Amino acid sequence: MKRVFPIIVEKDEDGFFVATNPTLPGCYSQGKTMEEALKNVQEVTELCLEELSVEDREIEQDTQVSVHLITA
Repeated sequence: MKRVFPIIVEKDEDGFFVATNPTLPGCYSQGKTMEEALKNVQEVTELCLEELSVEDREIEQDTQVSVHLITA
């Protein structure tokens, strides 16, 4: 079964891209490029899902996330 997760990507002060999957606690990664960060967070998401299934927990199906970009 394929699932779709929202991913938030931010650029940190060192110029790295940090990608976070807010649906899964502690599920984040980084990369020198946005593409690398997204590839890395996909791998981490798969690992987090494996860990959840091993621990016999379920992901809440009705999780909703709203992402807003602002410039200040």
